[in-house]
Amino acid sequence: MDEKQEVLAVMSKVKAYIKSSGMNTAGNVANELSVRIKKLCDGAIANAKASNRKTVMDKDFS
Repeated sequence: MDEKQEVLAVMSKVKAYIKSSGMNTAGNVANELSVRIKKLCDGAIANAKASNRKTVMDKDFS
């Protein structure tokens, strides 16, 4: 991931969720998670556009 790209998740919440399972979070998780979120969002955006909508809905992520 490009170093200038912003993190797309609230990492304090992600880290707390992972910690609640007894695990630790590596420093590079934020970058990988942001890449995956971006891909999911790009797909949902494409689905909304294909349906002639300007609003991304939950169903667009499937």
